[in-house]
Amino acid sequence: MSVPPPSSPVRQRVLSGMRPTGALHLGHYHGALKNWVQLQQAYDCFFFVADWHALTTHYQQPDSRHNLERSVYDMVVDWLAAGIDPAQATLFIQSRMPEHAELFTLLAMSTPSSWLERMPSYKEAVQGNRELATYGFLGYPLLQAADILIYKADLVPVGEDQAPHVEVTREVARRFNHLYTPENPILPEPQALLTETSRVAGLDGRKMSKSYGNTIAMRDAPEVVEEKLRTMPTDPQRMRRGDPGDPARCPVWAFHELYSDSDTRDWADRGCRNASIGCLDCKQPLIAAIHKEQAPWRERADELLADPKKVHWIVEVGTERARAVARKTLKDVRHAMGLVY
Repeated sequence: MSVPPPSSPVRQRVLSGMRPTGALHLGHYHGALKNWVQLQQAYDCFFFVADWHALTTHYQQPDSRHNLERSVYDMVVDWLAAGIDPAQATLFIQSRMPEHAELFTLLAMSTPSSWLERMPSYKEAVQGNRELATYGFLGYPLLQAADILIYKADLVPVGEDQAPHVEVTREVARRFNHLYTPENPILPEPQALLTETSRVAGLDGRKMSKSYGNTIAMRDAPEVVEEKLRTMPTDPQRMRRGDPGDPARCPVWAFHELYSDSDTRDWADRGCRNASIGCLDCKQPLIAAIHKEQAPWRERADELLADPKKVHWIVEVGTERARAVARKTLKDVRHAMGLVY
């Protein structure tokens, strides 16, 4: 993605978060983190660990709960390793900010439940799993709105599938302002910053996901990456070395589209179609490209893992910085609702 320049000398505020899933993979990097690294250079960025949101769908899984702290900090390490700079961006943990919960509660007083029930993500998920029919999961978009509005964010980077959540946030802010501060709105309506969130294919051709077991972790060791790529499936119709293949049928081609330059892609395409190269030959440039990309991540991560207190301190400083902003917004909201006595 090319980052659009701010429209005014004052840096606009960007808000985004991730559920703590532990150590991240290449799909996370190319789908979101790479964009975050670019955004922090031009905007006032707030990036948070959405651990409350994780509980809306994983509340019944003891392993997820017991490993939550480790998952949080593993993810933060990967953020920092990828190039998120705590001097440029504010990093914090959602559950350390009770202000989010208070704004969520106050916004709930004026938000029609029908707005939440109509969300496509809620209807689809509940139809497939009745255990998700909880108040927490229903209120997910409103909590997300509170996450955004408490920092008065101007922009929220999302893919097209998440745009409805930003629209609900706009409606919530609009309704609050209409009811409580019609002459002087205090909650700005954020804009969706549509991003080219790449669908990164996994080792089996499906979307890269831990649930599919088809990932390459950002910090996988070089020998692990090599083994994963060397053993990943290729064109199923290319049974022997001399059989011509078709890159369109091969999961490896998606990696070439992500990592290879045009000359390398032309070489791989021709070599596959006329059987002048083998599948292992085709994979070798990808192994080298991923190793090169991962090297600085592993180096930064090793330094952070050797000094875990530094990571905790970065989060503490970011959380306090975020709290100062959040408390100011809550003061305005309480005053508008007559809760100052």
